[in-house]
Amino acid sequence: MNETTRYKEMEIIEDDAFSYDGYQVVRGEFFAHVFEPSFTFNNYRVSVNTACIKKLPEFNYVQILVNPENKKLAVRPCKEDEKDSFRWCSATSKRSPKQIICRMFFAKVISLMGWNPNYRYKLLGKLIHSGDELLFVFDLNTPEIYQKTLKEDKNTKTSRTPHFPEEWKNQFGLPVEEHKSTIQIGLFDGYAVFGLHEDKKDTKEPLTETATNESEEPEYEQFTIDTITSISGN
Repeated sequence: MNETTRYKEMEIIEDDAFSYDGYQVVRGEFFAHVFEPSFTFNNYRVSVNTACIKKLPEFNYVQILVNPENKKLAVRPCKEDEKDSFRWCSATSKRSPKQIICRMFFAKVISLMGWNPNYRYKLLGKLIHSGDELLFVFDLNTPEIYQKTLKEDKNTKTSRTPHFPEEWKNQFGLPVEEHKSTIQIGLFDGYAVFGLHEDKKDTKEPLTETATNESEEPEYEQFTIDTITSISGN
């Protein structure tokens, strides 16, 4: 059955007067997205979610790229021996995400974006193809913000309800035409590579981002900033 025949069998109202003027494309952040790629900043640590790991099962190492001007972050899969690469998942068959301590990188992004270092910020992203490469791209301008409060027992409680940027309160999303214009992303122009290197070996499995008791301090593999180089040579 071709498309024309299928449409003829459906009850469809012809409306040539319809226009996208005035419509807004509802932001994906307003919907559940358990199976979509995400990148989290929390308590001087960064991590991707399981969806990222599963979408690229053949890669164990990545580079992090940041575009300070456009406020975009990219995660680029790469080989172990490439400069500024680091392991983003456990070395087990399950390949669970790592939570990586990176105080300098965390502080630089917090400063760049004017974020509160005590909150948790979660970014939604997309796996895109550019040239002969696959990579995840995340928009730092559109985080889910999880506020933290101090409970009576002195433990920290993180809100399960995300807060969004103030300007989102009076809109569902971008107008249709503006939304179309943001789809095209300049991938590498102006990006900087933040290399992370391992300080110590630890055979224990770190907790993933599903950990809920933030009063405990689990064992994590320690990573720090190694180099900051510009792809464009600037």
